[in-house]
Amino acid sequence: MIYAYAKLTVTNPDSLAKYREVAGPALARHGGKVEQASANSMGIDGTPDVPDVAAILSFPDKDSALGWINDPELADVHALRREAGGSDIVLLG
Repeated sequence: MIYAYAKLTVTNPDSLAKYREVAGPALARHGGKVEQASANSMGIDGTPDVPDVAAILSFPDKDSALGWINDPELADVHALRREAGGSDIVLLG
């Protein structure tokens, strides 16, 4: 199992709403799922850049995570997330 941290700074809520409708099936296509997501994150040490939305994603392995982000059939799904505002995803491991 491998995890990824996703943080979103939302500037286009409509695009985010559309993304949320298709994000789960897109993740599942590569064995991924949302382990935890929150629109109420809080920094507890240092001066972190606290996002509007934070999520922990899981995948069976690194290749699955890379397959998800690089899947040409999911380009429209990833575009919706990027259109929602700032979007950073970090693979942990």
